[in-house]
Parts: sequence; C-alpha cells; structure tokens
Amino acid sequence: MTTLGDLPRTSPSTDTVENTSDRRVKAFRSIPSPDVIRTELPLTARRAVAVQRDRDEIAAILAGADDRLLVVVGPCSVHDPVAAIDYARRLAPLATQYDDRLKIVMRVYFEKPRTTVGWKGLINDPGMDGTYDVERGLRTARSLLLDIIDLGLPVGCEFLEPTSPQYIADAVAWGAIGARTTESQVHRQLASGLSMPIGFKNGTDGNVQVAIDGVKAAAAQHVFFGVDDFGRGALVESAGNTDCHIILRGGTPGPNYDEVSIADAVAALDKAGLPARVMIDASHANSGKDHVRQAQVAAEIAASVRATRAAGREPVISGVMLESFIEAGAQSPDAEPLVYGKSVTDKCMDWEVSAAVLADLARG
Repeated sequence: MTTLGDLPRTSPSTDTVENTSDRRVKAFRSIPSPDVIRTELPLTARRAVAVQRDRDEIAAILAGADDRLLVVVGPCSVHDPVAAIDYARRLAPLATQYDDRLKIVMRVYFEKPRTTVGWKGLINDPGMDGTYDVERGLRTARSLLLDIIDLGLPVGCEFLEPTSPQYIADAVAWGAIGARTTESQVHRQLASGLSMPIGFKNGTDGNVQVAIDGVKAAAAQHVFFGVDDFGRGALVESAGNTDCHIILRGGTPGPNYDEVSIADAVAALDKAGLPARVMIDASHANSGKDHVRQAQVAAEIAASVRATRAAGREPVISGVMLESFIEAGAQSPDAEPLVYGKSVTDKCMDWEVSAAVLADLARG
C-alpha cells in the first residue's frame, strides 16, 4: 500500500510558485470612477425629471394602469453614435405623434452577449478595432444617452454585467436582462437594485419559468458585492424592484408569441402571483432572426391586441420589442467600409418598414 511518505515530492528550490493570483491575467488597467464620468456628463435636473416621468409611465403600462402599448425599438446594438442620433431624430416625432397609444422607448444597447466570441459592444470596444478603450466607450455611451434624452426619447438598455450600470443607469428609463443571463443570480441581484422597470427574457431554450423566477427574485431584497460611485468595492443592500416583467422571445423549439404560448405564460405568472401581462420580442427566435419575418410578427401582435380590445377584454400583451435601424439587414463588424446605419450584430428592419410597423401598432 502506498503511503504519503512514498509519494514523490517536488523540491521547493526548483519549483517555487511565488504568486497564485491572477495567473492568467495579462494586465489591469484603471478607469475613471462612475462619479467622475457622471460629473463630466451630468444628468441635469431637467433630464432627471424626464427620466423619472418615463420610468413611472412605463411602470404604469406594465401594471395595467395605463392602456398604452410599450414599444422598445431601435438597433440591435449601437456601434456608430452618429447613426444612432440620426435614428433617434427620426423616431422622436413618431413617439410624439403616437403618444396617446404607444409609449415608445429607443433601444440603445451598448453591450452584446456573444455565443462564443466577437465584438462585445460600444462600451467594451468603441473603435471596433480590438483596442478595448473602455474609458472612451463609457464616455461615448453616456454622452449618447444624454443626447437622446434631449430629443425627448426615453432610452432602454440591456444590463450585461454589474459594474457599467453605475456609469449610465441614472439616464435609463427601462432595462433588460437577456436570455443568456436571466437565470444568473448576479443579474437578478443587480435588477433588484436598479431604479427602472426591468424585463427578464425567457431562456434561449424557450423556458419561460426562469424569467418568472427572475422577476420574483428581483422583487426581493438582496445583499451582494458591487462597486460604489467612487469605484470602490462595496456591499450593496437592495430594496427589491417590483417593476419587473417577462419578455417572450422564443427559444430553441421555436416562437412563443402564439395564443397558446401566451396563455401558458399568463397562467404561470398568475400562479406566481405576478401581473398577467407579457412583453413580446418580435425578433430573435420569434422571427428566426429574420428582419423581414420580424415585421410580419409585429403585424400579428398588433392584430391580436386590436382583436382583444375589440372584444372588450383587457390585453395581456403590454409591450413589444423591435430591432430596427436605418438600413435593413446586418453586416460584419469587419466590413470595409461599414454601411452607414446598418447593424453589425442581429439583422434589423429598415427605417421605412419600422415606421410602418409603428403606425400599425398605434392603430390598436
């Protein structure tokens, strides 16, 4: 029998490990604290009033106290701030025109989850060149949000990790937790402390219960690790966020915006003691990531909402998500030259189609 004394030993003199931390980390680079960035690019009192008003109106729609339809529409991800502002200037007049029927929020996503690897978004790599100038990305993102708010539009962002919200969340009216992170305890804790309504997407496999569980978890109080306004490690104590909801985005088995799928989701929400209302993502698995099909899905959703109201029933569809940009389709982030106003991630509807879809939704 082999004993401990029989095992071979490595001589400390020939194989010394002086540091067992960060063995695979190439470097640490400091960035300005959230307080510094927010002071440089302030959310003025006028902007703060607009953000809070938009948050309150969105929360009322999600709770059924406001019968308008919430529409989150915009590029899959922002890679060109100039094109994003161009898009916002086109969207703002429609938001005003349809304000009595739709609450339009511009989708302004800065961070992109990747299935394997790829461009991770404007904050992570604003130059799209592998330089990862995150400091520039944070300033560019915050500046863009403020410019869009000044146009009279609320903004919606996906929160992909727990640090960047400290730099931009005060300017965000609505947020999302994506399908890849909806089961994450870190993201549920984060949502519990965020100040705006948050939508949890169903899982990529189509599982809706994980989104419902996310909504329940985010409504609770939590204590978790985070950073404070000055970038210091901190213990965060959250009060819980009761303005959360689910988003049906389809999954591996296929779409889930049909009548049966919605009824199943509503029944599960009711069982969980949550408001029986859902948002539907017309893109992703609900359209097979086909921007042409996405417009058809949106038309079916609009027709469903109209039929429900015509029958005198309270609609269970409280919102719609749309991926839309100036030009149709998508291009590679490595394209030379990049086509102006065209997505570098998921395929988007072009502006003309998007405007027609919004008009159709407003008829509801």
